[in-house]
Parts: sequence; structure tokens; C-alpha cells
Amino acid sequence: MNESYFDAAQGLLDRIRSRQSHSIERAAAMMADSIARDGWVYLFGSGHSVIPVLDVYPRYGSFVGFRPLMDPRLMWFNVVGPGGAPELLWLERQEGYVKNFLQSYSFTDRDTLVAYSHGGLNAAAIEAGLYARERGCRVIAVTSLANHQAAAATHSSGKKLADVADVTIDNCVAPEDALIDVGQTEKLGAGSTLAVILISMALVAETGKELRKRGLHLDTFVSPNVPGVAPGHNQEMFRKFRARCAKAEPDQ
Repeated sequence: MNESYFDAAQGLLDRIRSRQSHSIERAAAMMADSIARDGWVYLFGSGHSVIPVLDVYPRYGSFVGFRPLMDPRLMWFNVVGPGGAPELLWLERQEGYVKNFLQSYSFTDRDTLVAYSHGGLNAAAIEAGLYARERGCRVIAVTSLANHQAAAATHSSGKKLADVADVTIDNCVAPEDALIDVGQTEKLGAGSTLAVILISMALVAETGKELRKRGLHLDTFVSPNVPGVAPGHNQEMFRKFRARCAKAEPDQ
């Protein structure tokens, strides 16, 4: 009960580093293969799991090759009412919805999908993984393996997110997510967001390192505070992103 959030957070980061480095390296090699083949690394999550999707690209220190998949109906813009959390929490559990959103994208066997879900039980992330696999994509799950082991599947397929993945990265957070005991049943201070941002930035860095080992140039989105960066640099990165979209989806 006397543990601070800083102590709990440091312990979480240490667990991820000691237990998940190999899985992160495997996933990064898979992601580098996709980008090297002019494929995409798609990123998907709903609810709070949209946060790493938003943060990977476009982000200073990331590069063209990552493609976030964000459906505003699977995000919240309000606590209650239009765009509220209760509606989102209902929709992300509904089977059959996600394929309607994903049909706007051309998945191929060159691509990789990174799917985020702390609980790993909601239909949205599971069906995103299934949809991608049916089209030849490789799937990386970022989820809580403690929850995977403790909870029964709720999807009609009988699967949880880790069951549809080629590589699973454990966020090393307990099922309840919150970290700090304050002397009542409910703990406080979520851990999964901190965990997935650490994992995501490690994936960006390791994927980039692997691509550079192969002699490939990274079209990097960069802070204008970096000396020597041309004023129009990031606009050029957006142009390259649009060009990659057009190349991958010639019917658009």
C-alpha cells in the first residue's frame, strides 16, 4: 500500500525489458520484412488501445511504413452522450462490425497488423486479427497474457487476441490494469498505456534498426528542432506516405 506509482511503473518497465525483448525483436523483424517489401505495418486498437495507434505515426522519430487504422466510432470524444465511452464500450464488443471498417484498406500477404487490446477479449481486436490473417497478413498482438490465461473467451470463435497472433507481446500488466493499492478493492493508476507506448516505441526503433542493417533509407518524421532539417521535410514525408498509399491501393 506504500508503493508509489513511480516504483510500480519502473517495475513494469523492467518486467517488459527482461521478459519481452525477444518477442519485440521477433515482431520487429516481421515488421521490417513488410516495410522492405513495400507493404504496410498496420496498427489497430479501440478504446484506450487507440493511444499507441495514434502515437506510432505520424510521430517524431517514426517513419513511413506504419499505417494507423482509426475508426472514430471506436474512439471516444465525450464521457457520456454523443461520442461517449458507454457507446464505444458497447460497439467494440459487437461481432461483425470491424470488417465493415477494414474493407476500406487493401490487406496483402506483404503486410503485418499490430493489434492492441489489454484484455484481448473484445470482438474489435480479435476480428481485426482474423480479417488480416484471412488475407495473408502476419499478426502481432500486444495484450496482457495474465488476462489471456485467467479469462474465458467471449467471442463466438472461442478465441482471444493472442490466439490469432503469430507473435504475442505481453504488456506484463495484471488483468485489473491499475497498479496502486490505496486500501480499497479497486486499485488506481493504470499501467497498460505506459506499457504499450514503451513497447510501441521499442518496435519502431528495432524495426528501423533492422531496415538500416539491410541498407534501406528511412523516411523519418522528424522534429523541426533537429539541426539541418529542411523546412519542408515533414511535408515531404506526408507526400511519401500518400504515394505509398496510392501504390498499395491502385484502385483508389
